[in-house]
Amino acid sequence: MKHLLKHYCVATAISLCAAGSLCAQNHSLNHYNSMEQQLHLTQEWDKTFPQSDKVRHTKVAFHNRYGVTLAADLYIPKDAAGKLSAIAVSGPFGAVKEQAAGLYAQTLAERGFLTLAFDPSFTGESGGEPRYVASPDINTEDFSAAVDYLSTRDDVDAERIGILGICGWGGFAINAAAIDTRIKATVAATMYDISRCTANGYFDAADNADARYEMRKQLNAQRTEDYRNGTYALAGGVVDPLPEDAPQFVKDYYAYYKTPRGYHKRSLNSNSGWNKTSSLSFINMPILSYSDEIRSAVLLIHGEKAHSRYFSEDAFKKLKGDNKELLIVPGASHTDLYDNLNVIPFDKMVQFYREYLK
Repeated sequence: MKHLLKHYCVATAISLCAAGSLCAQNHSLNHYNSMEQQLHLTQEWDKTFPQSDKVRHTKVAFHNRYGVTLAADLYIPKDAAGKLSAIAVSGPFGAVKEQAAGLYAQTLAERGFLTLAFDPSFTGESGGEPRYVASPDINTEDFSAAVDYLSTRDDVDAERIGILGICGWGGFAINAAAIDTRIKATVAATMYDISRCTANGYFDAADNADARYEMRKQLNAQRTEDYRNGTYALAGGVVDPLPEDAPQFVKDYYAYYKTPRGYHKRSLNSNSGWNKTSSLSFINMPILSYSDEIRSAVLLIHGEKAHSRYFSEDAFKKLKGDNKELLIVPGASHTDLYDNLNVIPFDKMVQFYREYLK
């Protein structure tokens, strides 16, 4: 079992923790930004959840400070008026905006927020080469880029912007809150600390220098092979076929990413996964180093039965101030907080955002 956990941690840290189209119309209400690459975004509804009749949906794009153009779904309440509170949403790690992030964004838009569900750099419909690369810096930056975009919209109050990260993007959301003072409220749902999981293994079972050295050797050998071949090898998404002795959380991932419940053709986890060498940067760059300096509000949400619960519990211990909160959802697993509307505590999130985005 220890061997399996180590295998799944390395693979999952890379890949879990991983039609007709029209040109995207630009991307703010009143202006065109020439820094953005022209993307070709699918216009039909291709989400893993039904479209709501309570919100207006459109495809938009914006750029980060590395010049990568990001694709996003914008959700606006149909009865919206004036400048709204706004929330940028992304995750899980290896998912796309048509999966859990979009479900969260649409549901919060039904509750009165302007929301933006985006594909991170190098994934989904977003730009960036090479494809399927994860980066502790760039993926944190993606949240700040979303704040850039939202701050310049005529229908958004720039003083009332929050973010929401799911799974691995929960960790990036906390990291973004530590650096971006424009973010007034952060929710991290079923959070993974991708740096910790990559460097230490699940449950810190491989937290030793020898294990990390062997991982570095393998990943750097892969770099040589990739350069020689002129291509980037992919790690594979969720393991398929599913081994009989797979841990329960891997079975849960399979039940989401590999079945009609959550499968999406652009999702890394549903298909061929991340670039194998993406893990290199996470080994050396702990993303939550300055989380104790976050002054804005943070809400951590995790399932009682989630294998990943310790990530949120340990992250919460480091946070300071009376505007930080940890909510454990009774009976919930890690993936229950992806799409189970009977379990995801939207009422609590709405209360939290309304309190701190005012």
